[in-house]
Amino acid sequence: MKLRWMLLSILVMASTDGVAQSCHYQDWRWNVAQQRAVQQTVVSKDASMLLSDELDAQSGCSVCAEDQQAIKLDGLPEFSVCRKYAQLVQDTLVSLMRQGEKINSVVGYRVGRTRGELDAQGNRSGFSNHSFGIAIDINTDHNGLYDNCVQFGPRCRLLRAGPWRPGDDPYSLQPDGLIVKTFKQAGFKWGGEIEGQQKDFMHFSLTGY
Repeated sequence: MKLRWMLLSILVMASTDGVAQSCHYQDWRWNVAQQRAVQQTVVSKDASMLLSDELDAQSGCSVCAEDQQAIKLDGLPEFSVCRKYAQLVQDTLVSLMRQGEKINSVVGYRVGRTRGELDAQGNRSGFSNHSFGIAIDINTDHNGLYDNCVQFGPRCRLLRAGPWRPGDDPYSLQPDGLIVKTFKQAGFKWGGEIEGQQKDFMHFSLTGY
């Protein structure tokens, strides 16, 4: 019986790519028409019951809080990212801050359905990269999310967070600045270089936008 239990435990852990056996997270959906979060729920389940959309296929990270690792750096509020990449994120930020780069906030793991197809109620159905802990936002109050913005200019419309003013605001990320260059060298993609209508100047993600 003991051997059977051990084998079952190994199989459960393998089936979830190393995710802890218990899983919980706070979920919500973004309603496009209302422009707000709706259907806020708390999910709790065994990790062996995770659905395919609750796991990021490329990184193996999940939406489970148990799959995340907290990072606390001097002068910054604590945030979390997928534990697979926590050391990389921490080392990159520490290096930048030691070189005098201005970083006053970092947002990491934050579950929410802000992508994908709309359901019948006009809610987004897909999890964001933040939901898996594989994206971070830096200096959100100074690096906003814009639409109508194929190329940045007066026609771009600020949707969320603070305006991007790289020529005037030292906390706005420069396209050729050290923060953007260093995170790109570490394997991240920068939201300021998204192709199409949106630009998300605060955003860095390991697997895309």
